[in-house]
Amino acid sequence: MNVVLGLSLFIVGAIIGFFANRTLFSSAQQTKKLAAKASQSESELAQYKLDVAEHLGNSAKLLEQMNSTCQTAMAQMAQSTQLLQQATPENIESMPFFSKETQEQLAQTVSLRHNKDERKGDVEISEAPLDYSGAPSGLFDDKKHSVTNSTTNS
Repeated sequence: MNVVLGLSLFIVGAIIGFFANRTLFSSAQQTKKLAAKASQSESELAQYKLDVAEHLGNSAKLLEQMNSTCQTAMAQMAQSTQLLQQATPENIESMPFFSKETQEQLAQTVSLRHNKDERKGDVEISEAPLDYSGAPSGLFDDKKHSVTNSTTNS
């Protein structure tokens, strides 16, 4: 009977050990999975922080550029306002309408057109263009023509 009792205790111990090992081992696996997820989340968070920091740095640079552009525009507006306030009826006549570069471009355009006009004046045209015929057809005369395709009841 000692053998049967020893054998039955051994079987019951093995069954209890099997289930205990299974529950402990599965919780260990879950712990490892959770630890891996936690480390992955930490690395993603660190990368996200770097991305946000880079984005904020780029935004700060863009805002600085925009601020300098606005400051330049404000300075130009103040200068233009000051010039307009200084304008009197006497010196308005002497103020140019166009800038210096625009006046130079207009002068070049006018000189080029004068050169083209001089070339056209040298050529003398003595005959009609080829798309005109020598003999008129009479199509546009104010004469009344008889209608040839009308049907009359006789």
